[in-house]
Amino acid sequence: MPTWLIVSLAVVVVLGLLALQDVLQTGHAIRRVYPLLGRMRYLVEMIGPELRQYIVTSDLDERPFSRSQRAWVYQAAKQVDSSIGFGTQVDTWKPGSFHFLPSPFATLHEEAPDAGDPVLIGAHRPRPFPVRSRINIAPMSFGALSAAAVKALSSGAALAHCYINTGEGGLSPHHLEGGSDIVFQIGPAKYGVRTSDGAMDWDALARIGLMDQVRAIEVKAGQGAKPGKGGILPAAKVTDEIAAIRGIPAGKPSLQPNRFAEYHDVPSLVDFVERIKSVVPVPAGLKIVVGDESLVDALARERAETGRGPDYLSVDGSEGGTGAAPPSLTDHMGLPMRDAIVAADNAYRRHGVRNQITLIAAGRVTNGADAALAIALGADLVNIARGFLLSLGCIQALKCHTNECPTGVATQSQWRQRGLVLTEKRERVANYAQAVQDDLMTMVRSVGLRSPSELRRTHLEIIVEVGRRISAAHLYPYPERLTESEGLSSTGAGEAIIETLTIAGETPNEQLPIAS
Repeated sequence: MPTWLIVSLAVVVVLGLLALQDVLQTGHAIRRVYPLLGRMRYLVEMIGPELRQYIVTSDLDERPFSRSQRAWVYQAAKQVDSSIGFGTQVDTWKPGSFHFLPSPFATLHEEAPDAGDPVLIGAHRPRPFPVRSRINIAPMSFGALSAAAVKALSSGAALAHCYINTGEGGLSPHHLEGGSDIVFQIGPAKYGVRTSDGAMDWDALARIGLMDQVRAIEVKAGQGAKPGKGGILPAAKVTDEIAAIRGIPAGKPSLQPNRFAEYHDVPSLVDFVERIKSVVPVPAGLKIVVGDESLVDALARERAETGRGPDYLSVDGSEGGTGAAPPSLTDHMGLPMRDAIVAADNAYRRHGVRNQITLIAAGRVTNGADAALAIALGADLVNIARGFLLSLGCIQALKCHTNECPTGVATQSQWRQRGLVLTEKRERVANYAQAVQDDLMTMVRSVGLRSPSELRRTHLEIIVEVGRRISAAHLYPYPERLTESEGLSSTGAGEAIIETLTIAGETPNEQLPIAS
């Protein structure tokens, strides 16, 4: 037999064995779905730094998440060393950069090993929700995500003791399968709790609210990536299963209205939330995008004067992600997370009821520093969406809306979904959640504190221009308290808070007690 034929056969056998290994292995979605070809990705990654140094983009240039950010998530999810060498690549004088102020007397690890007590949502509800993790999984619908991805996220959330938000696509068996705490979100189309004519099915909502795993109900009034527009699910993704869960026809686009028909102003919005609270025992929250700050001011005033309104606000920044949205809305509508969470925090402080609301921030958070920033500016909890997708193996292919996601995360293709193996991916989801928690606590201890709830705007500075930095407490000043004649009710809430502040030795303009 000629030598060339022997060599050729040997090459074919080796390639066949490698392809078989790729198909059978469970750790890498790309290799499992694209045998042999998937290995090229790792070769490119291996020589990527050398190539990028001369002819391609830097580690910090890509959007919406840079290569550096994605690498940290991948490493954290796989529990490999995420340290960097030779110093930061970040331009520390870039306008908008933030810097926490370290304490010369950093808190010892044994003095603050974890985030402390849970954050309690809806303390006065029949079934309050004690949130054990400061880092949780943001709303992402089954339909936009694959069943394999939802199962992995739900199972990983249970391992990490955090919650998963269903998104507006309804409650699926895949959410329940993992055994995690669940926040059930209702969008304008009311998927999962709608009648045949699209009205609210209050009996169905009552049944969901009684489920042990469902810990809160959330009304989606807006989404950061597409304020003023309803969710979009292309026809290719509306399978028979998804159609049954949502209560819509299969094989046709799933287009939500751009707002609820049940309300048209703040009083009717509050009435809607209050009716939800009347039929379920769990807390009811509201997801918003901040534009005109009069919205959060009116919600805070309503809470101060009547005690009514949502038990929590989920504040979505305009930099948030989505599977499909018009670029005009994504790029130019709504306030970014920093400004939005400050506006909400200040509104409830101004009306003296900050301790009666839980604020949740979301918007391009990936690590502990991002989470610490959101909490220092006013949040109690942080929701992360795309970071968790990256932990599943998402490679930022930007094909979420095409049903052709190569990693099986955002597709209903069964072939592509087989790349996501539950036993592998749930561990990575849990690892990432814990890594961000640990990273957050590293920031907390470095500032000399013991809990994330102690972070304040005074603990960080923001670069406003090259050579000029300013305290976040001056850039985003805490508000002066309203007097009773300016809008506070006479229920005694304001006096109780002032008394609390006096005992704590703080002034109202520095800190109000928060729901925790």
